[in-house]
Amino acid sequence: MRLDILTLFPAICAGPLGESMMKRARESGKVDVRIHNLRDWATDKHRTTDDMPFGGGQGMVMKPEPIFAAVEELRTPEARVLLLTPQGSVFKQATAHRLAAEAHLIFICGHYEGVDHRVVEALVDEEVSIGDYVLTNGALAAAVVADAVIRLLPGVLGDDRSAVEESFSHGLLEAPHYTRPAEFRGQRVPDVLLGGNHAAIAKWRAEQGMARTRRNRPDLLG
Repeated sequence: MRLDILTLFPAICAGPLGESMMKRARESGKVDVRIHNLRDWATDKHRTTDDMPFGGGQGMVMKPEPIFAAVEELRTPEARVLLLTPQGSVFKQATAHRLAAEAHLIFICGHYEGVDHRVVEALVDEEVSIGDYVLTNGALAAAVVADAVIRLLPGVLGDDRSAVEESFSHGLLEAPHYTRPAEFRGQRVPDVLLGGNHAAIAKWRAEQGMARTRRNRPDLLG
């Protein structure tokens, strides 16, 4: 997969996407992540990427010219263009799985009051939000979405079963996890996890996952 991220703040994306699993995925060639400064496509001497909104109002709006120029230069026939914006559809695990099947993704990171809507009308295939709240800019959201997608690519997790068994993959939250020591400060690991009965462990995890979902995310149960 190739992933191009267009942002006014490349360092925000570069940090989380340059560490741990993301770093290994890039170094192994499983994903080609390119983080671009949108100002590189601005043509005036001040590298201007924003202007005042028509009709008045607070804040600034990202200009269409640099965004059009960047997308038109980077876009390949198989590319899917996403705008990270609070106005988008809420990003979910199912979205991550769908995007992980794409060959090329281009992320446009919104900022200020957003982008000129002609960008949405002419360039964007999908508007994505990572939640019902507002961030200073879309670079953080782009890093979140990129992480969620990249970890689903074959071979990135090492054991591909990890992506199948984790939270949201079956519409529920995961069961609790434990590791050594078996007892810590008077708290003991559930006996079922120590007995080696895989059928009993699977049943326990299913029950705990359902209970956890009812308690923390009842909305997932409809």
